[in-house]
Amino acid sequence: MTEHLLRKAKKGDSDAFCRLMDMQTQSMYKIARSYLKNDEDAADAIQDAILSCYENLPDLKNNKYFKTWLTRILINKCKDILHRKKLTLYTDQVPDTPFYEEDFETSEWNQLLAPLDEKYRSILLLYYMEGFNTADISQILNMKENTVKTRLQRGRRILAEAYQYQIKEEHA
Repeated sequence: MTEHLLRKAKKGDSDAFCRLMDMQTQSMYKIARSYLKNDEDAADAIQDAILSCYENLPDLKNNKYFKTWLTRILINKCKDILHRKKLTLYTDQVPDTPFYEEDFETSEWNQLLAPLDEKYRSILLLYYMEGFNTADISQILNMKENTVKTRLQRGRRILAEAYQYQIKEEHA
């Protein structure tokens, strides 16, 4: 189904592109929220990623890497927003924050990963929540696969120590 929609979207079928994005929305939201911590920034990153995907879809050479490619675009958009926020000068005013309800599974996962360094958090999220293998993650994050495996193993160890859980030494 995805392959068929991709071919149609590459030929300019906007309905096919919209259906493709609908299929990816939940996954993109989880990734963006793990990086950005609030819905407004996550929505901005997703919107920017969708626009970039739409503009550059004809350049995608191998359709089987669509999700990996889209995830890479989204992560880069999230990093852009984080970079812009670091450059922002904050005032003493406290903004009103809207109330929103997260589903239990996502909020629990975000709470579990929150204390981790970003280099471990993103790899654990992509591996466990999005189902990418270490080779795909290395491509998404533009790093060596052995680095991904090492960070995955260290991230697991840090979480296990934080929750006082005994783990066996094994490779990713």
